Parts: sequence; C-alpha cells; structure tokens
Amino acid sequence: MRRADRLFQLIQTLRARRFATGQELALELGVSKRTLYRDVQDLQRSGVPIRGEAGVGYRLDRGFELPPLTFTTEELEGLALGARIVAAWGDVELGKAVASAVSKIEAVIPPRLREALLQAPLFAPGYAGAAARARHLDLLRRAIGETEIVQLRYTREDGQASVRDIRPLGLYFWGSKWTLAAWCELRQDYRSFRPDRMQTVDRTGRRFDPADGPSLKEYLARTEAEDQEWSIS
Repeated sequence: MRRADRLFQLIQTLRARRFATGQELALELGVSKRTLYRDVQDLQRSGVPIRGEAGVGYRLDRGFELPPLTFTTEELEGLALGARIVAAWGDVELGKAVASAVSKIEAVIPPRLREALLQAPLFAPGYAGAAARARHLDLLRRAIGETEIVQLRYTREDGQASVRDIRPLGLYFWGSKWTLAAWCELRQDYRSFRPDRMQTVDRTGRRFDPADGPSLKEYLARTEAEDQEWSIS
C-alpha cells in the first residue's frame, strides 16, 4: 500500500471510531507500531487533529473533514463507468443526479485526474428500448425510500393482466432489464415484477413498516434458500 493511501485509510479508520489503540491501528493497516506512530505524528504536524490519550488510544476530533476529494485513477474510472450505466439504463431524474455529482467531482480534482474521469475508456451503451425498461423507476425509488404501498396495473409475460397492491422493497438491474423485489398483498408472498411490464404505477399514501413485516432482508434470505434448494435438486 502506498504511504499516501495508508495515511488516508488511517484518517478514515479514526473517523469511524470513537477511539482506537495504536496496536489496533497498526494491525488494520498492516504496519509496525513504530510506523503507525510516525504516521500519526506526520498527520498531526500537517494539521490533522488526532489526539492521543494514555491508556485509551487515538481519536480524531469530530467535524474534521479531509481536503476535497482524493481519488485514484481506478476509482475515477469506476465512477465514470457507474455514471454512464445510470445515464444509459436508469431513470431520467437519477441520470441528472449522477451527472450533477460528476460535475461536482470534476470541479475539485486536479487536471490529470479530471482527464481520467471524463475520458475513461469504459462505456455502457444503451439502445432504443432502454428508456422503456426503466420507466416508473423514479416513482418506485421514492416509494421504496418512503416505505409506501403502490398499486400496479401489471401484465405478465403470458399476457395475463392484474391489479396488485405491493410493498416495494428494492430494485435490481440485470444488465438489460430491471426487476422490483416486493411483497404482493394479493398473493401474500414475495414477488418480483418488471417495471417495463407495469402499465401504471400509483402511489396510495399508505405506509408499511419493514421492521414489522415483510422486508428486503427476508426477501433475500428466501431467495438464497430457494437458489440453494434448486442447486441441490
């Protein structure tokens, strides 16, 4: 690990904890205690408010923030690819939000890194039907965030239509399509729905509590158990 990366990780570790001993920090960073002490001293000299308390350990003053955005080239390429995937396959509002985030990053990083962000040779081309596959995502995202039941007019692959009240739990992107993990009030069971097969999506104003009933955690556990059973059989 480069020393600059190690110092960054040291700060991040201290930000996440109330206190940490020198031994704990040295083990986490994979260095000797002597190297750890030297790193702490160098950070303190540079103005990072790290405090040491005998018998307790080190702590970082609350409210301390790193200077704006230190990224590696690989991190920026990953962000660029993620932004392009969202632009091609996400909903319009999410695409605008990601473009805004990229602009903010672009404004505060050095020119060399800005080039890595804007000219990353990693692409996620969509196609004419991509927007249709992402329809209703903005409404579904908000309903998930606000734990609100929605009503679907849904058409299955075999053409059968139905009206469902569902509890939306999570959205999944599979490379060319989206699915919604949900609890179906009609079937009283977990179901997956494709947004591109939803004719309409209406918010009901009725809330549900994921801590007291169907939840994404339980959905994932059920799905994993079913996958294991299928692989055994």
